[in-house]
Amino acid sequence: MGEAVANVARRINATVEEQRDTLDLSDCKLISFPEGVFKVLRSVKENIQVITLANNEMKALTSKFFTTFTQLRDLDLEGNALSKLPDVAGGMEHLRSINLARNQFSIFPESLTEIRTLEKINLEGNKITEVPVEKLSSMPALLSVNMKSNPLDKDLVASIPSSVKFELLTSNED
Repeated sequence: MGEAVANVARRINATVEEQRDTLDLSDCKLISFPEGVFKVLRSVKENIQVITLANNEMKALTSKFFTTFTQLRDLDLEGNALSKLPDVAGGMEHLRSINLARNQFSIFPESLTEIRTLEKINLEGNKITEVPVEKLSSMPALLSVNMKSNPLDKDLVASIPSSVKFELLTSNED
């Protein structure tokens, strides 16, 4: 376990020392976003535009995460155990892409529909049965929503109007 902590510390320190706009904490066995990281990154948090937390064991992200990293453009949370996002996630003003593939979502995280800059949502490989098509349709920047490998209601998918302005990816075998 000590090695995992040292690995996280090294990555965070490199981000701070090199004034990077990216924080990569993927494959670190994290069960939550470390509270101490907020303090260490205080001086560079406004610069950070990309955070990768893929392939960890995170069950939740706190509201503090979203209110701290306000300049985020890309957030990769693939391969965790997340089942929901805090409502404040909808307040992200710069987020363009969020990857929530291979998590534990059973309900579409509707706070995402409030993010006006969001272009890509990846929810592949979750347990979602319904998609808020009307809310997604009102998102000005949205280009694609990946819902492959979710147990989507077939009638719902068939009823989605061809007039939607974003690409909705679904699996035929669902």
